[in-house]
Formats: sequence, C-alpha cells, structure tokens
Amino acid sequence: MAGAIASRMSFSSLKRKQPKTFTVRIVTMDAEMEFSCEVKWKGKDLFDLVCRTLGLRETWFFGLQYTIKDTVAWLKMDKKVLDHDVPTEEPVTFHFLAKFYPENAEEELVQEITQHLFFLQVKKQILDEKIYCPPEASVLLASYAVQAKYGDYDPNVHKRGFLAQEELLPKRVINLYQMTPEMWEERITAWYAEHRGRARDEAEMEYLKIAQDLEMYGVNYFAIRNKKGTELLLGVDALGLHIYDPDNRLTPKISFPWNEIRNISYSDKEFTIKPLDKKIDVFKFNSSKLRVNKLILQLCIGNHDLFMRRRKADSLEVQQMKAQAREEKARKQMERQRLAREKQMREEAERTRDELERRLMQLKEEATMANEALMRSEETADLLAEKAQITEEEAKLLAQKAAEAEQEMQRIKATAIRTEEEKRLMEQKVLEAEMLALKMAEESERRAKEADQLKQDLQEARESERRAKQKLLEITSKSSYTPSVNSSATALPTDLPSFNLISESLSFDFKDTDMKRLSMEIEKEKVEYMEKSKHLQEQLNELKTEIEALKLKERETALDILHNENASRGNSKHNTIKKVS
Repeated sequence: MAGAIASRMSFSSLKRKQPKTFTVRIVTMDAEMEFSCEVKWKGKDLFDLVCRTLGLRETWFFGLQYTIKDTVAWLKMDKKVLDHDVPTEEPVTFHFLAKFYPENAEEELVQEITQHLFFLQVKKQILDEKIYCPPEASVLLASYAVQAKYGDYDPNVHKRGFLAQEELLPKRVINLYQMTPEMWEERITAWYAEHRGRARDEAEMEYLKIAQDLEMYGVNYFAIRNKKGTELLLGVDALGLHIYDPDNRLTPKISFPWNEIRNISYSDKEFTIKPLDKKIDVFKFNSSKLRVNKLILQLCIGNHDLFMRRRKADSLEVQQMKAQAREEKARKQMERQRLAREKQMREEAERTRDELERRLMQLKEEATMANEALMRSEETADLLAEKAQITEEEAKLLAQKAAEAEQEMQRIKATAIRTEEEKRLMEQKVLEAEMLALKMAEESERRAKEADQLKQDLQEARESERRAKQKLLEITSKSSYTPSVNSSATALPTDLPSFNLISESLSFDFKDTDMKRLSMEIEKEKVEYMEKSKHLQEQLNELKTEIEALKLKERETALDILHNENASRGNSKHNTIKKVS
C-alpha cells in the first residue's frame, strides 16, 4: 500500500515537472521573433499567432517551413506542433515564407505587408539564382529595389558609389560581363532616376510584376522518374503541373494546366495525373521519398484551391480588405500629393528667398561701388578746388609783378638820361622791361584761363558728387524694403477539391464543374500576358544591346543559353505553357 502511494506521488511529481510550454523562433524575410507556445498547440494556433503579430490577413499564401533530413516540410495546421518531425532543441525554428504564389500580383496581393514579404522573398530567390533572371531584367529589377529602399533619386544625396555595398545583381550576371561595379551602378542609377515619385509599395509591386513573368518564378521543382525510368523534373506552380528535362528548368516538355486536370492521385511512390480530356493519355511518374510525395500533393491541393478561388467572386473578407486597401491607397495618394505640393511650395519659397538674397547682395555691391565712387568724386573735387586756389593765387602774383614792372617802366621813362650810352642802355632796359611785361601779361592771361577751366571742372565734379549721392539714396531706399516670404511649411507627415486517404494510397479529385467554362477564360488571360509591357521590353532590349559587346561568351551558363534560344524564338513563359499543354 505504501509502495503504491509512493509510486503515485512519484508519477505526480514527474507530471508537474513536465514543461507546459516551449520556445519557438519564427524567422521572416526581414525579422526574427520568439514566442512561448503551449505544448498542446496545433500548427494553426502558432500560425495564427504569427499572422496576428505581423498584421497579416492574406494568410492563404503563407506557411511555416522547416527542414528535416535535407527535405523541406511545412507545418500542418491540424497537427500538434511538437508531433511534427521538428528538432527537439529549443528554440524550435520555423521560417515564415510564401508557400503559394499569385498568378497576378497586382490584382491578388492586397495588403502592403503581403506585397513586402513577397518582394523580399522573390528578390532573395533571384539573387540566390533560384529564379533565373536575364541580365537586362536584373538591372531593371535592381533599380526598383533601390527605389523601394532609398526613395526618389537625388543627385546631391545619391552620389557615385552609394550602391557599392548593396547586393543588387546575381553573381552570375556580374561575372558574365567585363563591367566594373561603377559601370553597373551607372546603368542601375539611370533607370532608378526614372522611377521618381513612386512610393515603396509601388516600387515593390513593379518589381513583382516584372518578376512574375520569369520562367522559374513560383515553381517548386521535384526530381521524378516516368514509367520508363527516365529522370525528369516536376514543376508545381499557380498555373498547373509542368514536366521538365533535368537540364532545362526554363521550358517544360509538357504542361497540365489546373483547369485541364481531372484527378491527381498517388499510391506508395507512384503519382497519376488524369487529364480532363479522356482522349489524352494518363501521365504516371514516381518520386523517391514518401515525404516528398506528401509535399507534392499539398502543393497541388493548395495551388488548385487558389486557382479555383481566383475565378470566383471574392469572399466578404477579401472584398473588405480590397475596399480598405483602396481607401488606404487613396489616402496615401492624397498624402503624397499634399507633401508634393508642400515640397513644391517650399522649394519655390527657397528659390524666391535665394533670388531675394542674391538681389540684396547685388544691391549692396552696387551701393558699395556708388559709395566708393562718391568718395573718389569728393577727393577729386577737393583736389581740383585746391589746385584752382593755387592757380588763382599764382595769377594774382603774376598780375602784381606785371603792375610792378609797369611802374618800373614808367619810372625809367621819366628819368632823364643824360648820355647816349645811358639812353641806349635805358632803351634796351625799357625794351626788355616791355618784353617782360608782355610775357607777364600773357602768362597772367593764361593762368586766368586755367583758373576758369579749373572752376568749371570743380563745378562738374560737384555735380557728379550730387548725382552719386542721389543714386546712393535711391539704392538705400530700395534695400531698406525686405520682402517677407512665408517659407514655413506644414510639418511633413504617407467547388473545392476533395481527396481521400485509403490505406496507403491518396486520391485528389478535381470536379468537372465549370472546368470547360474556365478554359476560354484562361486562354484570354494568357493572351493578355503575352501582349503587355511592350515599352518595358523595348527598354530591356536597348540595355541588352548596349552591354552585349562586353559579354564574355565563355562564361555563359546553360540557363543563359536556353534563355537566349527561347528569346530568339519569341517564346515567353505563358506562350510556352500554351504550346506544350
């Protein structure tokens, strides 16, 4: 009895010590978060917590990914978190990633957070070369990535070398051309400058609109074998199932659009694809691992569900989100317009202020020059007055001397000269005195004229001084008025598929309802894809031609060669799928 009681107490003690929570680390494309989760939580509980934390409502695109034995797996919503084959060490790490991709990002991605997470994930896949991107498209995508990060191009801020530390192009593209980092930056910046006025979410959406037309965008690849044992690749994406040659992930050998598939099933390791058209042969293939088979079926079900959902009226929740997104977009547009107007007014006010300051400086310079001219005029007038005074005194002195000479001559004439010699000498002296008197009179007259001229010059100098003072007064009266410019600116604020599990075989049936009706709709959408973005294609071709001369042909990869062959034949992602369907 005592032993039983002790046993129950020991069991209760162990039960109490068992932890009721565990730590989970969630890694998104731009952040890491840790949560304390209850042991009983299912995948949906953790997934909903992450979505609420991120403010994400378009949850159907995303999932929590983990890796087990070098195989990617996704957390199941209806299964306990700890019942998955996750590592036992805490914190248990999951990656919050896009599991399913939209057909048309602009129409389907409503929330800005959804667009941003897709942008970061697709950008990383392109840089990691998991999605093949031709060189010219890589440059264009890089310019939108720069716009999203740095905003509008400003040559005063974004000077040469500002992209030196940024990873913007796949290494394959950089190695393919004899171009320096400065040359790549120059070409990226040229396109970046053209994106002026686009907000971050608009630039990211433009990035996704270009990326979604790349052949490997949104495709999950799996190694398979057909009935003959030939190694192939299975691609699962938003449009359907595609079969590829292992050496060519760009162009499928055959495609099965979702609206043309009746049923997908697998038993053990064999998959069967039954087309809607019974005249077309059933396609069977094998994959190597049961875990991979389950993942393929998950992706098939999820992508088909979204394919059907896109072709139905939006749910009330989606309608509400789209309405809110439209309102938010309109609000942001009005806010951007208001900020643009304020910026324009501020720039105009600054230009007016600079112009007034420049004009004020000019007036100050003119005033300084006029003042200097006035001072020079005053100095000149003083000199002329002094010279005129001196000349006048000299004239008076000469006149006095002439008068004295005249008196001397009269005195000599009056003197009686007794002798002839004295008379001759006297006559000679009288002649000399007359000549001297004549010269003195001429000199006196000349000095008098010079004095008159100096008086006239003095009068002109004083008139010039008066005009200079008048101009200085005018300039002073102009500069005393300071226009008031209000340069202050307001503070800147911005039918569902069903599947049955029987023993070891799984079956996934697509209902025939509306399938034929959807075919015409799909064809129309494909034509629209093929006809859009002509101007963009011209830009890409122009850049391709420009850098073609710098290409190192020996460094081309197999995907580069395949892409060039497709481009020369005029094949694109959508018309290729149409041909091989």
